[in-house]
Amino acid sequence: MSTIRWEQEADGVVVLTFDDPDGSANTLRAAFLADLTGTVARLEAERDAISGVVLASAKRTFFAGADLGELRALRGAAVAGNGNGSPDAAAIERWSAEVKAPLRRLETLGRPVVAALGGSALGGGLELALAAHHRIAVDDPKIQLGLPEVTLGLLPGAGGIVRTVRMLGVVAALRDVLLPGTRHDPRSARQLGLVDELVATREQLIAAAKAWIAAHPDAAQPWDRPDHAIPGGARLAAVLPSLPADLRRRTKSFGNPAPYAIQAAAVEGAQVDVDSALTIEGRYFAGLVTSAVAGNMMQAFFFDLQRVNGTRGQAPGGEPARARKVVVLGSGMMGAGIAHVCAKAGIEVVLKDLTDEAAARGKAYSERLLAKAVERGGTTAEQAAELLGRITPTADPAAAAGADLVIEAVFEDPAVKAKVFAEIEPFLAPDALLGSNTSTLPISELAEGVSRPADFVGLHFFSPAEKMPLLEIIKGARTSETTVRRALDLARQIRKTPIVVNDARGFFTSRVIITFLNEGLAMLAEGIPAPTIEQASLQAGYPAPVLALNDELNLALLRRIREAARAAATAAGATWEPHPAEQVVDRMLDELDRGGRLAGAGFYDYEAGRRSGLWSGLRDAFPTVADPAGIPFEELVERMLFIEALETIRCRDEGVIESVADANVGSILGIGYPGWTGGVLQYVNGYDGGLPAFAARAQQLADRHGERFAPPASLLAAAASGAVYTDER
Repeated sequence: MSTIRWEQEADGVVVLTFDDPDGSANTLRAAFLADLTGTVARLEAERDAISGVVLASAKRTFFAGADLGELRALRGAAVAGNGNGSPDAAAIERWSAEVKAPLRRLETLGRPVVAALGGSALGGGLELALAAHHRIAVDDPKIQLGLPEVTLGLLPGAGGIVRTVRMLGVVAALRDVLLPGTRHDPRSARQLGLVDELVATREQLIAAAKAWIAAHPDAAQPWDRPDHAIPGGARLAAVLPSLPADLRRRTKSFGNPAPYAIQAAAVEGAQVDVDSALTIEGRYFAGLVTSAVAGNMMQAFFFDLQRVNGTRGQAPGGEPARARKVVVLGSGMMGAGIAHVCAKAGIEVVLKDLTDEAAARGKAYSERLLAKAVERGGTTAEQAAELLGRITPTADPAAAAGADLVIEAVFEDPAVKAKVFAEIEPFLAPDALLGSNTSTLPISELAEGVSRPADFVGLHFFSPAEKMPLLEIIKGARTSETTVRRALDLARQIRKTPIVVNDARGFFTSRVIITFLNEGLAMLAEGIPAPTIEQASLQAGYPAPVLALNDELNLALLRRIREAARAAATAAGATWEPHPAEQVVDRMLDELDRGGRLAGAGFYDYEAGRRSGLWSGLRDAFPTVADPAGIPFEELVERMLFIEALETIRCRDEGVIESVADANVGSILGIGYPGWTGGVLQYVNGYDGGLPAFAARAQQLADRHGERFAPPASLLAAAASGAVYTDER
């Protein structure tokens, strides 16, 4: 067998070691499935000479799950249909059944089977382990165990729902494993019941597995015993009516059908025998695989994410650059968060501000984060103290001596930024990387304030920096490729997902999200009721309602950005087209004195800094249309999605965005574009009817709401040629 090694010693235990020769990880691809099916047949044939089976791995991970490349190919063939214009979901059902068959035969072999988890087991990898009668894992917090298929618009299609429901009960399986797609470390998996036993090292796994086999010669799955009852099954009828509402509350899964399919498969499967439940699971799986949402989410959260997190920018055979000492200029919330992220990655941090007291307040931000982490058990007091020891708060620029990285995070004013760089540069290492966290100011202009513009790059973090996974790297006109490569190496070092864009006012993420913010305000100016606007943005799948997000970002800041853009356009001789949102911002600031959360009043009321509800005066300040019920709700949803997608196309036309993967990943992870779309350009590619239908709908919106929705010439040309957006020009 090419992917599975068979070893049997005198004790009769067969150790099956998964070791795919064609990859760094074992995956559930066609070759492995064929080998597994043949191996199980051999186990059945030689059953009388076998005392037990151990499932092990020669890789660093136990098993990485399905081969999504092969699954995408299967999906493509199924979506192409069976000749009558409808997807061939039955083909996916058959594939799912072929995967499940050897697992079911393995767990009913009549011999004890143990999974020896020396590394991570996710998705199909954990489903494989769940078919064993006992699971032993190495007590290593880096190991991840879980069923994250929901994050790809899918459900576990190899028995994961059926087995977790029978192990944990419907409610616990849904809450702790299936719906959130949580990746558990071995200890939490042990507490939950996904793992039965822990050992200290990989070397102890096989011995522990053999010991369990010797002690349990008649092992069988609990659900294959006649007296088995699903945990909590007696009260399932009582909780069943509340499950849909609880699902909506927990997942906020607008646009993604996977959570609903998972819940349905779990509940329906709990009421029948195991084999029937596996069939039910397969039908729901097939329905999801052939859906457009699954195609979008697999593209974004696997293929695109894999590309942006890959090795681009790395010199062949070269060692990646590693920062050893960073100076963070500015200790506000963003600077403090960046300092925390760098210190967590093991980098020595100098947190510089105007006074020692201000810098100390920035370090206190990390102290609060770590205190909560210790309280929750996420870290130890010793580890927290070690991290804090790497942060030095100071007002003295000389503390930056020898630093090989500086990240500026001060007020959005070019003069202020130039001043802090001029103060700190004399103390840095001669080749230090110079980074600015600006969110909108052109990097090429800011580079004029440093002595080495070739070493200057935009490093745009997102708030809160310690939580948000994206880092937008912005190339200025004089930024060298070596500098971009070092910035990419930094992103990997501090465990951020990087996208790379070219310089422009607002870059990519800020420029695109402002169109979303403005569209919500334009709706308010048109007389759309504020609750309807907020509900439309939520049902589109955005993580925060649009008016609430305007409040969070501060209307005064949004006006400063607008006025800076207006001044730049005027200086360039361009005509400034007023946006309907401008009147809303100006009235909120100048007439109503409600600038947002920072001001304590905005579109929402605030109590102790927390939103307490939409401001009751909004209805009088911005009267609603005569017949709110006549507003096409779906059009409100599409306006938000379309306006960001159209601005992304313009960014691509202007060379701001070079990579479709960067656009898709950046829009989801950076600015909250709904995940079910697969990102801004995948939304266009996957629109029902393709680019021609998208362009036609954009023109309809332009006719109704203004030229900002007019399809760009490049979109019309692509639609006419039958193209989709790819990285090929």
